[in-house]
Amino acid sequence: MSYPEQFQGFAINNPKDWATPKLTSYQPKNFGAHDVDIEVECCGICASELFALQNGWSHGEMACLSSKYGPKTQVVGHEVVGKVVAVGPEVKLCKVGDRVGLGAQASACMNCTRCNSNNEQYCAQAVSTYCDFYPDGYVSQGGYASHVRAHEHLCFPIPPELPSELVAPLQCGGLTVYSPIKRNIAGKKDPKVAVIGIGGLGHMAIMISKALGAEVYAFSRGYSKKDDAIKMGADHFVATGEKNWSENLGDTFDLILNCASSTTSLDLNALLPCLKVNCNFVSVGLPHIDEDLKVKPFSFFANGCNMGSSKLGSREEAIELMNLAVKHNFRPWVETIQVSEAGVSDGLTRLNDGDVKYRFTLTGFHQFFGTGK
Repeated sequence: MSYPEQFQGFAINNPKDWATPKLTSYQPKNFGAHDVDIEVECCGICASELFALQNGWSHGEMACLSSKYGPKTQVVGHEVVGKVVAVGPEVKLCKVGDRVGLGAQASACMNCTRCNSNNEQYCAQAVSTYCDFYPDGYVSQGGYASHVRAHEHLCFPIPPELPSELVAPLQCGGLTVYSPIKRNIAGKKDPKVAVIGIGGLGHMAIMISKALGAEVYAFSRGYSKKDDAIKMGADHFVATGEKNWSENLGDTFDLILNCASSTTSLDLNALLPCLKVNCNFVSVGLPHIDEDLKVKPFSFFANGCNMGSSKLGSREEAIELMNLAVKHNFRPWVETIQVSEAGVSDGLTRLNDGDVKYRFTLTGFHQFFGTGK
């Protein structure tokens, strides 16, 4: 490998190989005026990687096979922490040597009304950190790699108080739940938040909701995660597998946040009446492309509630989130795995099997790739 001409990372080009990415060298995207190269120190493992590698969000072929230049293989990973080692001539937001984080978005136009209103995650020209097309036809490559290249605006400064392996999951998972929680309860007196699904996203949603002043209800099908949810800060626990679980929860919540990555077990007709008037059910867990949400229109009628989704978060919100973690001293629950072909495979396989409490972070990148010097 000769940086910056080549990066190294763990990649596949066929969904059947999702659990066994192989080390490969590849050409990065052409270096832009606002681009930043990050020498990766560690990278979280997110459930999105499973869907991307298994091609569960598409009925077509993997995007990398249609890349106009660069690799025809796919490196994933979008909870990156590392050091800035190169900047484009117009970069102003960071400098060589800075420790930064990169989440699930690598680029945006920075000129549209959404970008100019701290909603760049909704930019029509947004490029995801992996599996997405840049305007020049290159398919983005992620952070299970020696380096990653992204627009400066999406490279976030990290407070020194936050250890790299613990702050990595905040770059995507944490930000994904922080944005809708903040936007739905800001300015409300004594808000109540229900968090559905106590997994990678949900466990951070509990901590963040609590830090933002909410009374938090953790929802899970059974009781196996009750003790953990209480330790994370939940004030109440609701087992939706119990009969009549919603009986005393009508008109309770300012926000119901669905963090589950599958919708098949959601009883929306029981959940929606638990919202206060004109409040929101927001789903941030994206299921397989063939899954649907099922709900009766009358479930909306009595309280005028709304259903929607939320995509990632803005740079401003990412910085707010990390400062909140410092102020309130919360950290994701993380198990570290040494990066290697075997380590990546182990992390992906265990995540697919649900064998994680509650996030993985791949570490040891400098040792493996011979970087960090």
